[in-house]
Amino acid sequence: MKILHTSDWHLGRSLYGRKRYDEFSAFLDWLGETIEAQGIDALLVAGDIFDTGTPGNRAQGLYYRFLCRVADSCCRHIVVIAGNHDSPSFLNAPRELLRALNVYVVGSITDEPGDEVIVLRNEQGDPQAIICAIPYLRDRDIRTVMPGETIEDKNSKLIEGLRAHYAAVCAIAESRQKELAENENIPNVPIIAMGHLFTAGGRTAAGDGVRELYVGSLAHVGREVFPASIDYLALGHLHVPQMVGGAEHFRYCGSPIPMGFGEALQKKRVVVVEWDRGVAAIEEITVPCFQPLRRIVGSLEDIVNGIGQLKEEQSTAWLEIEYTGAAGQGNLRELLEEALQNTSMEIRRIKNKRVSDRVINSLHQHETLDDLDVHQVFERCLDTFDVPPEERAAMIQSYDEIIKSLHEEDVNAE
Repeated sequence: MKILHTSDWHLGRSLYGRKRYDEFSAFLDWLGETIEAQGIDALLVAGDIFDTGTPGNRAQGLYYRFLCRVADSCCRHIVVIAGNHDSPSFLNAPRELLRALNVYVVGSITDEPGDEVIVLRNEQGDPQAIICAIPYLRDRDIRTVMPGETIEDKNSKLIEGLRAHYAAVCAIAESRQKELAENENIPNVPIIAMGHLFTAGGRTAAGDGVRELYVGSLAHVGREVFPASIDYLALGHLHVPQMVGGAEHFRYCGSPIPMGFGEALQKKRVVVVEWDRGVAAIEEITVPCFQPLRRIVGSLEDIVNGIGQLKEEQSTAWLEIEYTGAAGQGNLRELLEEALQNTSMEIRRIKNKRVSDRVINSLHQHETLDDLDVHQVFERCLDTFDVPPEERAAMIQSYDEIIKSLHEEDVNAE
């Protein structure tokens, strides 16, 4: 039995307004080729398939075309669970239809924990693995709110709710394992659990978009929450590939493409696990970089030199520039665009630390940016840079038009 563990595709995600469908398509093509080259029997996708609960047509098209391709390959089974970015009802809607392709989708928990236990069989009908397909567990799924609860009470209930649900599902898997040994004379069928959560000590990267799952909570679960019967734990949510509590068979595979510039230099991976006579061999496979990202920080001279070096390398990177020089540099973007002429590189974001500091420092006492709406922030910017009154009307009108266009954008018309 050979499985491939992946997660956190975030199909449909943009990077500062730049659509990334070419990257997603290239990854899924590579993943399909890898499944065939490796002779994968089952694909496990541990949540956050989409970046939002209402993915656009192009993101949906990539997902369904990929499922059809893999279902027609050597891979006999695909198991998909929902993550915190996914809409459970959206994932579940075509569930019965996808079963015809041996695609199992678990978008949310049900009243019966056995619904999350799936026995995978080979062409001869022999059981190969028992999957505990546990989706992202929302607060309301695992905790009952009581009057007068403290933060400690809430955290304790959340962790106990997670523990109880994994215990219930894995207990059913253990019972199935015993039945298979007794009735079909196939002992030690591996139990593979899936989940989408934040474990204690988990590593993240700046700007990766990983959200705290439970508001105001410290409920990062420890390794001890997961039953000892689990032979492999395929987790999603954290974008950095890593083990849980030092356990080699409890893993996050991480996101397959960098979700932000904080992940720009990470090696992205998928995990392949093969069982031979009850022994698991775990291998990480590096995912190619389909669109390089680079961050350049420093003075104008530092930034220009950094761009020059990338030009010599004939880089096609998308850039995040952070200017930290002392001079104002009001024409920073124009200078940088000039430096990028005749290259394939793009600037996706410019951070002018001097400007942002001045704007933030102009906030009134006891104010934070959260206290201001988008129009007030723009007015503070105008005040900070002493824009003359006669120039403000046109600038405010243009700004309002931009805000209006953003609000009226049809996010599903892609």
